[in-house]
Amino acid sequence: MIRLACSLMLAVCAFCSQGFAQQPEFRAAWIATVENIDWPSKKGLSTEEQKREFINILDMHRRNGMNAIVMQIRPVADAFYPNPYEPWSEYLTGKQGQAPSPYYDPLQFMIEETHKRGMEFHAWLNPYRAVFNIARSSVASNHPTKVHPEWFVDYGDATVVKRYYNPGLPEVQNYLTDIIRDLVKRYDVDGVHFDDYFYPYRIPGKEFPDAKTFQQYGKGMSKDQWRRSNVDSIIVKLHKVIRQEKQWVKFGISPFGVWRNKSQDPNGSNTQAGQTNYDDLYADILLWLRKGWIDYVVPQLYWEIGHDKADYTTLIDWWSKNSFGRHCYIGLAPYRANSNTAWKDKTQLPRQIQLSRTTPNIQGQVYFSSKSFNNNPNGWNDSLRNNYYKVQVPTPPMPWLPKKPAGK
Repeated sequence: MIRLACSLMLAVCAFCSQGFAQQPEFRAAWIATVENIDWPSKKGLSTEEQKREFINILDMHRRNGMNAIVMQIRPVADAFYPNPYEPWSEYLTGKQGQAPSPYYDPLQFMIEETHKRGMEFHAWLNPYRAVFNIARSSVASNHPTKVHPEWFVDYGDATVVKRYYNPGLPEVQNYLTDIIRDLVKRYDVDGVHFDDYFYPYRIPGKEFPDAKTFQQYGKGMSKDQWRRSNVDSIIVKLHKVIRQEKQWVKFGISPFGVWRNKSQDPNGSNTQAGQTNYDDLYADILLWLRKGWIDYVVPQLYWEIGHDKADYTTLIDWWSKNSFGRHCYIGLAPYRANSNTAWKDKTQLPRQIQLSRTTPNIQGQVYFSSKSFNNNPNGWNDSLRNNYYKVQVPTPPMPWLPKKPAGK
């Protein structure tokens, strides 16, 4: 009798596990193009080499069980597609403004290949970064920093200085909105995606140089309030323009993993992050979720379980309680494999996946970054293929969005 009861219990557990695995779940990898992190592997590859590399990347992720990719198509106010506003990316051809030869539209190609494999294509753009390194980056004569130099500010340290759009300028907000409108109108993207780079991470002892713009547009707000209102404004504008063009296209943000520390705000997480979204990047993610301006959030929880200042378990619980009915996918860090004792543990990433699946209001995982999987770190490709993602599933539906019309 005991043996029979145990057998029944095991059968039920197996059924539950299999049934859970078949639930819709967002499973994606970020594919970064800035500095040729993931694709293309280097500047100046031939068109055929670029295509072959991308297909190999897609096939790897499909074998791993992914059902989406988050593809960086605008790393530094340049583009991986013919764009009426910004030049071709230097990370594609080696020289900014130079089209691929033989000519093709990389974005159209990538979308078609992704959809052929039944995967979603989320177009990842960086809103404000314009020049990655002013000392060495290729900058075309028609780059926005040359056409509208008054829109930009420089910010950096002794190592590297970058050039940024000034988020406080209405012209900049309108310009970025036009870029997104053009993208969504012309391409069959499933989502528009921004990561954590809004106002740049603070550099000790250096203030972001927007004092004149604040004097002009501050309107009685503190500088912090004004900066947050600038970022809020662009999020609202993009939400509206995406809905106007194609109501079914998703809009998602991947913020730094800590909104605020509890020491700064009773609603914050029990963490000790040195910088936070709200106080340093001026990104009030919770407001955007509450207002329904974004459809999903992917907090970058790149710390291990048990981290002394930003524990993964603490943070996933906090985000699950602060997603306000929007989807929450967890940003995971295979790139950290073997970087310290915790990440030498082969169970670290699998345990994080398990926690994401057993925590309420969490609908998936996204991995940074694509190339981390090239060499099967800690056997994690095998874990995905043979266990966690063995059963292919669709992405979770969003009831507040209409379905994509047939033939679109």
